Amino acid sequence: MTVPVFDSALTRIPRLGFGTWPMKGVECQAAVESAIGLGYRHIDTAEMYGNEEPVGAALNACGVPRSELYLTTKVWWDKPDGASFRRAFDACLKRLGQDYVDLLLVHWPSPQLDLPSVLQAQAAIRDAGLAKAVGVANFPLGLLKRAVEAEIVPIAALQVEHHVYLDQQRLLDYVTPRRIVLTSYTPVAKGVVLEDEVIQGIARKHGATPAQVALAYLLSKPGVAAIPKAQSPARQQENLDAANLRLDAEDQKALAALPKGNRMVSPGFAPDWAA
Repeated sequence: MTVPVFDSALTRIPRLGFGTWPMKGVECQAAVESAIGLGYRHIDTAEMYGNEEPVGAALNACGVPRSELYLTTKVWWDKPDGASFRRAFDACLKRLGQDYVDLLLVHWPSPQLDLPSVLQAQAAIRDAGLAKAVGVANFPLGLLKRAVEAEIVPIAALQVEHHVYLDQQRLLDYVTPRRIVLTSYTPVAKGVVLEDEVIQGIARKHGATPAQVALAYLLSKPGVAAIPKAQSPARQQENLDAANLRLDAEDQKALAALPKGNRMVSPGFAPDWAA
């Protein structure tokens, strides 16, 4: 099957990707190899996940040319300045066993974040060809604007929690006209969608699953990608098949009416989301 692609001047990213948190070790490698075998081409990892080695090993063993794969990694929030960010990225690349990543993100903003110096480090990494594109994750709108308007390095992507219960409309209104891709993590809301009667009804109507409905809802939005995690090949295929599901106007109206302020990931170091 063909996964839709977000294509901008800065990056070309498959809109349905494969999330790897919290998988580890040989199970992680096997899951990534299975996902690639089924047709996934966008793989998401991070320094903090502790699985860059098996993710990289899967990419090297899968038999698909590296140029056909899209690899994202992220540097953790405890590297708030350019020097520590660069050291951490170099270690990421070594663990991955790759010559480059396709997308490098700041994983979370630190309260001590020296934004200009981190952006300068990202610019140097991008200029060296070690990351094809760069961006940020878990940035509220005000901080995202600062990163974009600094004009130190082009911001290609924003990764945030985004699902049918958290619409992130303020961020979408900003990134969509700027051709910045918004990558949705926790896209099935930690499984809550599976028990939702409205979503179950839409799934029955289409002969689909609730998870597929939740993913199709995100993919129906221009400029949005999603990175569901699934360990078993059956679940991986189920998620991949969501790219074929088309929701009609009635479905969209019912999903739009669901509560939209339910945030499920907000650790103690999280930023002020309203900022």
